[in-house]
Amino acid sequence: MKICVSTRNRLPSDARLPECDIAVFNFSALGEVDYESELSGRSNRFEELARLSAASGCGVLCGCHTDSRGLKRRSVAAADKGRLLGITDMRRVLDGDFVRAGSGLGVYRLGGYSVGLIIDSDLYFADDMAALSACGCNLVVAILREVADEMPPLIIRSYAYLYGVPVVMAAQGAAYFADVTGVIASSNQSLCTFETASRPACRLVTERRRGLAEREAGDY
Repeated sequence: MKICVSTRNRLPSDARLPECDIAVFNFSALGEVDYESELSGRSNRFEELARLSAASGCGVLCGCHTDSRGLKRRSVAAADKGRLLGITDMRRVLDGDFVRAGSGLGVYRLGGYSVGLIIDSDLYFADDMAALSACGCNLVVAILREVADEMPPLIIRSYAYLYGVPVVMAAQGAAYFADVTGVIASSNQSLCTFETASRPACRLVTERRRGLAEREAGDY
């Protein structure tokens, strides 16, 4: 699987992306998207994203700030080979933030692979990563507004190792990739490419737990 990550401030409107299965853009590429304007045809941001995926023959994920009649959310739009597949919203809003929380996990079939999404603040809640791993994702993509300190790279490195799924993270001016062995790579180039095998990393785990007591025949 080949993943192209762009830290550019705009979608490339007149050029194809390098050959890849999945392309990832941060929140700056689409900016703010107003649903009413999109539906009325006054804007065509999502159409631009779909056209880019068609021209490049790959799946595309792009962060955006969405506005639904004044309700603002942080979201990620997904397109694959010319089709807009959907928009997923950030699920958790940390204190002091001004956006609304969404609901539901984002899992899309992109470039022939099952890809799960982690959006901005959701990175700090491990149950999302556990759920995406359990449902068989080949890759998890985390899209953040920024990487302000050393914690996000440490978190995705831990997630990839503990849950057996490679993680790509895109933010303003930075791209990261963590594989299932705990190795992490980073780049501050405007366009970079990471490659990974899609095979799952599984181990047999047994556990002893209290409960589920066995019943004798006379207990009924």
